[in-house]
Amino acid sequence: MAQLSLDDTRALAHTILRHHGFSEDQAAAIADTMAAGQRDECASHGLYRLLGCIATLKAGKAVADAQPETHDVAPALLKVDAKGGFSPLAFRRGLSPALEKARQNGLAAFAINHCVHFSALWVEIEEITAAGMVALACTPSHAWVAPAGGSNPLFGTNPFAFGWPRAGQLPFVFDFATSAIARGEIELHRREGKPVPPGWGIDDKGQPTTDAAAILAGAMLTFGGHKGSALSAMIELIAGPLIGDFTSAESRAWDNGAGALPYHGELIIILDPRRFLGAQAEEHLARAEPLFAAMAQNGRLPSQRRYEARQRSLAQGITLPDALYRDLLALLD
Repeated sequence: MAQLSLDDTRALAHTILRHHGFSEDQAAAIADTMAAGQRDECASHGLYRLLGCIATLKAGKAVADAQPETHDVAPALLKVDAKGGFSPLAFRRGLSPALEKARQNGLAAFAINHCVHFSALWVEIEEITAAGMVALACTPSHAWVAPAGGSNPLFGTNPFAFGWPRAGQLPFVFDFATSAIARGEIELHRREGKPVPPGWGIDDKGQPTTDAAAILAGAMLTFGGHKGSALSAMIELIAGPLIGDFTSAESRAWDNGAGALPYHGELIIILDPRRFLGAQAEEHLARAEPLFAAMAQNGRLPSQRRYEARQRSLAQGITLPDALYRDLLALLD
């Protein structure tokens, strides 16, 4: 295993991105997002994603120097056109005006269009909760996931995230794919030659399998059967046609076999508790704390594992499998 400091982790990502022609703005935003994933031991959304980013650029499916354009659509609605670039910079450009709209109106919808997407949504959610806001975010991907009862890919992994700010504590955040698992986790199992748990996917004949490569050639499954399937369909609609962007099937068709990262949109909804509650905001926000305490019940809240990993990384740095580290260094050749 290779050992890196957090500064070295971000610097490696930034150096590789700049080496391949990404602009400073794009490289900085992407590197920050990857470093956050690696720091919190979310390996499927960390430095491993550099391989996909560079492959996507080489396939002509991303714009390395894209400058996102912000459009003030309505008092509570903002759209950012990523112009074919990666989503982190588009999010960064739209965050401040979207937060201001939420402060003025109590809520705001923030849509990102025409972006290449690889990142975990919790990275964005935490930036919104840091401003004292409640947040939801969702996005389609490529058509990799069969609907409940089906065997042909139709949905994306279609992640959904939620965040709640907590006074003096790290926020309550969850971020999960509506597929049984994030696709990156299956890809990591394939790289390491490990079987996946039952229920993650099916092969190209529609048969259950624990072979990661067979699932990648076949179809992933939703979590919770028809319930996960319905949530996935909702995300296709509200982060696709509603914001004037691709569904997962349209994203995969646009890819046309290039094997690039997904190209689509993202919907973020921001709610300001202080506009909802006025002078009683702190009182009512405090009422959430007994709920969180009762939820633990000798277990853990969502994100607790990430927060513990974050503390380890801050103290000890991060580790990378030797094979992945070699693959990353090869990107500098």
